[in-house]
Amino acid sequence: MPMVTVGPLQLYYELRGSGSPLLLIMGATGDAGHFATVADQLADELTVLTYDRRGNSRSSRPPAWATTTVEEQADDAAGLLCALELAPAAVFGTSSGAICALSLLIRHPELVRAAILHEPPMLSVLERGEDVLAAIAQLVEAGVATGGPPAGLERFWRLVAGDANWESLEPGLRERMLGNAQTFLDVERTLERYRPDDATLAAIAVPVQVLLSQGSPPFIAGVAEWLALRLGVEVASTPGTHTPYQDHPRELTETIRSFLARAGEPPPAGE
Repeated sequence: MPMVTVGPLQLYYELRGSGSPLLLIMGATGDAGHFATVADQLADELTVLTYDRRGNSRSSRPPAWATTTVEEQADDAAGLLCALELAPAAVFGTSSGAICALSLLIRHPELVRAAILHEPPMLSVLERGEDVLAAIAQLVEAGVATGGPPAGLERFWRLVAGDANWESLEPGLRERMLGNAQTFLDVERTLERYRPDDATLAAIAVPVQVLLSQGSPPFIAGVAEWLALRLGVEVASTPGTHTPYQDHPRELTETIRSFLARAGEPPPAGE
């Protein structure tokens, strides 16, 4: 398996194609396999990098690792880009992966040339964000009560992606996802409370797109609008659910291509 050392971690990664680098950052369950179809499609003109986030699937976890932060996740992504000598890169992050991508933009702006932030669930920015978090937690806890952490994860995924998308998951990917349930439930649940201040968001200088799926719930749209306003951009849309890389990969690929074309190519080395 392709692995790279980043601090105390061994991160599993996959590289496809050639051309300007594009890093894809997954949200819940953190598995590179979610992006297989989109990465294959984009690899005709880009170097596409995907990876398993720390403590998920084939990547390692530090000893006694019991909690994480958005900043820690962003530093992992930065370390990966540097170790593979792929910076500056364009970045696409989805769900909590979009939160990590936003932190990467803020903490390591020199490593990012453009970014697409797809549905970051920064629910603390909403007036009734705590109510949404509580409702999701209640659903997940009911699943855990009946079948342990894997059942809780399954209920969450069916909620955000739909039953059809859960049923159509590639079996190996689904098995790894279920194996990541404890990390998702016990370690990563604080990521949704990330909230940079307005001045920090306004200072972001690289091209950014805030992306919303057409089939996502209103509270996700509320977060997208809040973030886009502070970044000074419009909310763009793409077909599908919260997981368009699964149910509408061709359309998502074209959305990514279109934005990167507008964002422009990086300057030649040395300029």
